[in-house]
Amino acid sequence: MDSSHVREMRIMSRPDFGSFTPSLTLPPRGGGKGGGAEGFTLLEMIIVMALITLIMGISTVFFANTLMSSTFNTTVRDISSSIRYARSLAQIHGERKTVTIDLDARTFSIQGKDVREIPSDMNIKIIDPVYGEIFEGKYQFIATALGAVQGGTVVLWNESRTARIQPDPIVGSVVVQ
Repeated sequence: MDSSHVREMRIMSRPDFGSFTPSLTLPPRGGGKGGGAEGFTLLEMIIVMALITLIMGISTVFFANTLMSSTFNTTVRDISSSIRYARSLAQIHGERKTVTIDLDARTFSIQGKDVREIPSDMNIKIIDPVYGEIFEGKYQFIATALGAVQGGTVVLWNESRTARIQPDPIVGSVVVQ
């Protein structure tokens, strides 16, 4: 084959679209005849409403569980940080500080500071090394000037989780499990 023949084949093999321009628009409803009704059918509306209801129901359950978990975590963190803060205050000021947990009133506070509440959907008990499990009354954690923390283990639980706040009596660190 000579080169002029190859050139002709290339020219002939190109598609010619002419005045055609591609369009992404959909034909009008009613089969493209122009006389169909515009809008959505009742079946389409019911399906969309069912999907929206399903998504809203699932998200409500998810956010409700997240809120309960967040409240639980916040309370555990607040009690443990109160014990740590009392220990720091005792070391700074060189005097004993106490953290009081009132199991009946469902509150806790550092000596001389604001009283904070324990949510009603949470259960609490103290496991004391001498007296065992304590469910009522007031219980005090004592932080000494040397950095030790005296007291038992705080156990918090709700229907899905349990946490233990355990101060180390010698070192004074507070461990959350």
